Amino acid sequence: MEPVRTCIGCRSRSPRSSLLRIVVQDSHVVADTSAVLPGRGAWLHPTLECYHLAVRRRAFGRALRMTGEVDTSNAREQAERLMDNS
Repeated sequence: MEPVRTCIGCRSRSPRSSLLRIVVQDSHVVADTSAVLPGRGAWLHPTLECYHLAVRRRAFGRALRMTGEVDTSNAREQAERLMDNS
């Protein structure tokens, strides 16, 4: 049985393998494609729709326990790259 995680964008539950792990490194939100980087992680469907929902809901800062401005450009680029490969 595969672990199930909740997408911070659409809030639906999905298998871990279908989601993209997001972590904070040096005050920047980074996509963790191998899901092994240390630190608190959040999970996001690799779609622009879920990314935009998460940004609109300010879910990145809340899920990763960050304060202030959150730079999510790397997460957006990785989501776009994964969508192109699908």
